Amino acid sequence: MSFLKSNQALCVLIVAAGVITAISESIGVIRVTAFGVKFSLLPMLYAVIIGVLATPDLAGKLFKPLGKVLNHDTIKITGNVVMISLLPLGVKYGTLVGPNVAEVIKAGPALVLQELGNLGSVIIAMPLAILLGMRREAVGACSSISREPSLGVIGEKYGINSPEGTGVLGTYIVGSVIGTVFFGIISPIGLNFGLHPLALAVACGLGSGSMMAAASASLANAVPDMSGQILAFAATSNMLAAVTGMYALIFLALPLSNFIYKLLRK
Repeated sequence: MSFLKSNQALCVLIVAAGVITAISESIGVIRVTAFGVKFSLLPMLYAVIIGVLATPDLAGKLFKPLGKVLNHDTIKITGNVVMISLLPLGVKYGTLVGPNVAEVIKAGPALVLQELGNLGSVIIAMPLAILLGMRREAVGACSSISREPSLGVIGEKYGINSPEGTGVLGTYIVGSVIGTVFFGIISPIGLNFGLHPLALAVACGLGSGSMMAAASASLANAVPDMSGQILAFAATSNMLAAVTGMYALIFLALPLSNFIYKLLRK
C-alpha cells in the first residue's frame, strides 16, 4: 500500500512539474532595464514561485481539489527528486567549458582560490542565525550559500528531512527566488567600477545553476562582443565552485559551523 502511494505521489509530482515547466517556459526570458542596468528574469524563477504557491499549505487551502492532489505525501518526496534532477546539470557545464578550455587554463589559480570566500557565510551568517533563534537548521542554512552541492552534502550527511536539511532547503529556495534576481542585477554593475568582464564572469560561478545563468546572461547582454568567453568562464567557475565547494564544505565549512554552533549555543 505504501509502495502504491509513493508511485502515485511520484506520478502527481512529475505531472505538476511538467505543467509548471510549460507555464514558465511559455513566459520565457523577461529582459528588464532599470537605472541603466540590464538584467534578465529567467523561467526558473517563475517555476520556483509557482511551485511554492502550488503547495497544499498555500493554494491547496484556497482550492481544495488542488490540495487533495498535491498533498503532503507528494511534498515529502520532492527533496529526493530534486537531488536526482540536479545530475544532468553537471553534464551541461562540461559542454560549455570544453570549447574554451585554453582560455580557462590561462586564467590560472584564480578560479580555484575564489572558493575560500565561501567561508564568509559561516563566519558572518552562523552567529546571526543563532542570534535570531535558529538551532540545527543554522548549520544547514549557513555552511555555504546552500546551492546544489550543499544539498547533496547535507542530504547525505544529515538527511534531507533533518533540521539541517530543512535549513539548506530553505536557503536554497530563498536563494533561487531572491538570489537569482539579485545576481542578475548586480553582475553588470561591476563594469561601471572598471572591473574586467572576465573577472565578473568568474564571479558569476557560485556553484548555482540558476544564479550563474542569470548573472552571466545579464553580463553577456551588457558585453555582447565577449558573450562566448563570459559564458565559458562563468560555467567553468561554477563547475569548479561546485566541485571545490563540496570539499570546502565537508572539510572546512561544516566543522567550522558545528564548532561555532556549539560555542554560541552555550
